[in-house]
Amino acid sequence: MAKNTLTFGATGRRKTSVARVRITEGSGSITVNGLEATKYFDTALQQELLMKPLETAGVVGKYDIEATVSGGGKSGQCGAMVHAASRALAASDDELKAVLKKAGFLSRDARMKERKKPGQPGARKRFQFSKR
Repeated sequence: MAKNTLTFGATGRRKTSVARVRITEGSGSITVNGLEATKYFDTALQQELLMKPLETAGVVGKYDIEATVSGGGKSGQCGAMVHAASRALAASDDELKAVLKKAGFLSRDARMKERKKPGQPGARKRFQFSKR
């Protein structure tokens, strides 16, 4: 019953989204929150972005990816999953780590939405100033 395959896990973040990913040697299936990745991430851009780290590392079809994502929207969740998958691949092989780092997949995108300030309608917008 026990498989003799290695499993690597990692956590990735983007905006307010968090993705926990486990990769195991397999046929290349990608599962997100129990759904197939193409069903969960419905736009072609997100599906393409999801495959970028695998294509860069040259391991398309070698690993099964199982992910749990939460928080934020689909765009942030996709970015978080790319970050987590890249970290897991880097943990699996040191040679892949150098390739993924050079491509920029291992750095966390720290851009967040700026908070709304008190006494203002938004983060930067001000109420109209009246001299009189």
